[in-house]
Amino acid sequence: MGWEFTDDRGITVRLAGRPERVAAYVRAGAGLWDLGVRPVAVYGSGHDGDQPDPAKSGSLADVPYLGAGRTLDHATLGSVRPDLIVDVTYDGKKPYAVTEPAAERAGAPVLALAVGADTSLPGILARFAELAGALGGEPEWREHELAAAEDAVRSAVRSAVRSVAAPLPPKVLALSAAGPGQVHLARPRAWPELRHLVELGVELTEPGEGGANWATTTWDRAAELAPDLVLADVRGNAAPAAELKSVPAWRALTSAAAVTPWNPELPCSTRAYAAFVRSVAGALGELAAEQS
Repeated sequence: MGWEFTDDRGITVRLAGRPERVAAYVRAGAGLWDLGVRPVAVYGSGHDGDQPDPAKSGSLADVPYLGAGRTLDHATLGSVRPDLIVDVTYDGKKPYAVTEPAAERAGAPVLALAVGADTSLPGILARFAELAGALGGEPEWREHELAAAEDAVRSAVRSAVRSVAAPLPPKVLALSAAGPGQVHLARPRAWPELRHLVELGVELTEPGEGGANWATTTWDRAAELAPDLVLADVRGNAAPAAELKSVPAWRALTSAAAVTPWNPELPCSTRAYAAFVRSVAGALGELAAEQS
């Protein structure tokens, strides 16, 4: 019996049987792992290095990593004999981390699922669960976990609004540190998980003029926005806090605001997103308790 699946570019992959050897972009692979599908290998993007980024790889410690960027060629991909490659797409047109010529020469078709600004968080989770099911996984939606985390966020926001010291919801700023001289401030509507927090009542700060997903600016500008909570990018391509200790505006920002981790490339599974939402709820709850 044949197998087929249509991805979010509208491309249908048809195979003689269900794929058994799936190679995946590390974010997609971590999501599939959570949903009961074990990839034979994963690979990174042009932002990644020779070793897997722990922030992206989730539970994939024992899954071979094929490298990233220019090192990811058809010979490397072909070495694990994949019969399917799973990637993500931000623009609905092309895979994000693998080139289609490399995949074609490796002898494997590519499926790419949308994770861009126009895709809702529930939509992302539903599509990955659908693909996992088609690949023979036993995807646990864990909807109750995400729903409980969402309720915790709403409760924390309400508690903050009731506080005498803070009659408005806490201001939250999501960012990725470029280094001591620059910072990328996230546009909440450009990131499905941030947009979802906004829909739950979280006040995420708009960064002002700049690019489509980020406004690249100075640390002084970030500090001027005076957030109560900072969601800080923990991926390997973001500058670590240790590199920022000499920046006065960074010190001012983090002394006035709480900081909690944010991974803009979370595994595409309900479990991973529920954990992130719970962490935001916990940080907001602590702020509300301090202000009451």
